Amino acid sequence: MAEIERETMEYDVVIVGAGPAGLSAAIRLKQLDADLNVVVLEKGSEVGAHILSGAVLDPSGLDALIPDWKDKGAPLNVPVKDDNFYMLGEAGQLRIPNFPMPPLMNNHGNYIVSMGNVCRWMAEQAEELGVEIFPGMACSQLVYGENGEVKGVVAGVFGLEADGSIGEGTEPGMELHGKYVFLSEGVRGSLAKEVIAKYDLSKGKEPQKYGLGMKEIWEIDPEKHSEGSVTHTMGWPLGSNAGGGSFIYHLENNQVYVGFVVHLNYKNPYLFPYMEFQRFKHHPMVADLLEGGKRVAYGARAISEGGYQSMPKMVAPGVALLGCSVGMVNVPRIKGNHNAMLSGKAAAEAAFDAIKAERSGDELTAYETEVREGAIGADLKRVRNVKPLWSKYGLTASLMLGGLDMWTNTIGFSVFGTQSHGKNDADATEEASKHKPIDYPKPDGKLSFDRLTNVAFSFTNHEESQPAHLHLKDASVPVAVNLAKYAGPSARYCPAGVYEFVEEAGKDTRFVINFQNCVHCKTCDIKDPSQNINWTTPQGGDGPNYPNM
Repeated sequence: MAEIERETMEYDVVIVGAGPAGLSAAIRLKQLDADLNVVVLEKGSEVGAHILSGAVLDPSGLDALIPDWKDKGAPLNVPVKDDNFYMLGEAGQLRIPNFPMPPLMNNHGNYIVSMGNVCRWMAEQAEELGVEIFPGMACSQLVYGENGEVKGVVAGVFGLEADGSIGEGTEPGMELHGKYVFLSEGVRGSLAKEVIAKYDLSKGKEPQKYGLGMKEIWEIDPEKHSEGSVTHTMGWPLGSNAGGGSFIYHLENNQVYVGFVVHLNYKNPYLFPYMEFQRFKHHPMVADLLEGGKRVAYGARAISEGGYQSMPKMVAPGVALLGCSVGMVNVPRIKGNHNAMLSGKAAAEAAFDAIKAERSGDELTAYETEVREGAIGADLKRVRNVKPLWSKYGLTASLMLGGLDMWTNTIGFSVFGTQSHGKNDADATEEASKHKPIDYPKPDGKLSFDRLTNVAFSFTNHEESQPAHLHLKDASVPVAVNLAKYAGPSARYCPAGVYEFVEEAGKDTRFVINFQNCVHCKTCDIKDPSQNINWTTPQGGDGPNYPNM
């Protein structure tokens, strides 16, 4: 594609991704200088189409960005009324009292929201300020300047042939150049991944860690609905097989968000995260809530969990990484949207100062300093040991040790220092010979569902004639290595049924990639034990179409 001539558009700041970080940056830039030319490029069919989050929103990010958000009609309509924590066993549950919890775990003042709808509202605020927002525009390449700086992106390539070649109907897209480029692609974005590797931004940092979050929206019996109620669980069904837990949030209109998170550093390649989620809904406490209700939406995405010690350097010449492109989730609070917003605001302020000083294409070091030394760094630093303690010592011990560490951090010190994460999630996968297969109950079609049925409720669509956006570095590895040594874990870790090992009589086993099913969670890019799968963007507008996730 390098030889293609494209039209070029010039901006002050080019922002990739219309999530909370990117939109916050766009809004803040225009608040600071209405004459700045700012563009936001979003690969989803509309703003919010690819946004999936829990979500209980800490409004501190919005407070800093748009103090009068209530008057402007932000869709934060359900304040949290009560917090519930349970440890589950197969047949029962134990309520964990709230009083031993560190103050940071309290959800008082937070809101149960659809982050997709919050982002749609933020996009309206941005456009009113004069920001240009282009949905359905996937950014497939970075554009580099003469001195090796990032100076723009290629967006809007459509109609490539299935083999990736240029056909008669191919639209080559255009180059959008900026004095600075902000990457706010979410977790494991393909352009951020390239920037981190090219400029060695993870040098000296702990490996990033991830979880897989899966979520369904249910409409339930009004008599069982408790608007504003927040419940988190740990324990069954995962047990010692993996870290993780669930959330159940009661929003308006008799709807509940039912979610399940599996930490991706699990060892057993037979673990099937999606089926763990489906099994969870058969716990008596959950089944009673959902009985008589109906599931109306499904989705999945990876979550950055490495926290403070895993954040890469956030700036390189001409480019800054925002939000989940860095990894700003507070794991015990299960919250990152407020930090994403604050990161967008900080990046905008750094870029504004630089442009005002007639700089461009350099490193916005002021942004990185603000993230590490300001509110975001403070939020993440005090919980930095919760994830590694859980990984090292298991759930029960980590509840006590992590709780102690969070309490001591409220007064400014940690008895554990800063713990390391160790292996990345791909390397954590052990060979199948060390483990036994796990027998999962068949979905009943009422509370639990097979993957392909559920994927239909993510409203995912990909143009089938385009090149697959999931690339194998070596086509022989899935069968020769991953199936032989690890029992083909891609057939299980993908929450959308993208990967299959097909056996046919008299023929070799084939590895099949059903890219049309992909919900863009990027788990394959993270968890593949051979690191043989590279997730890239499909053409713009493709993927899930989440209504209000």
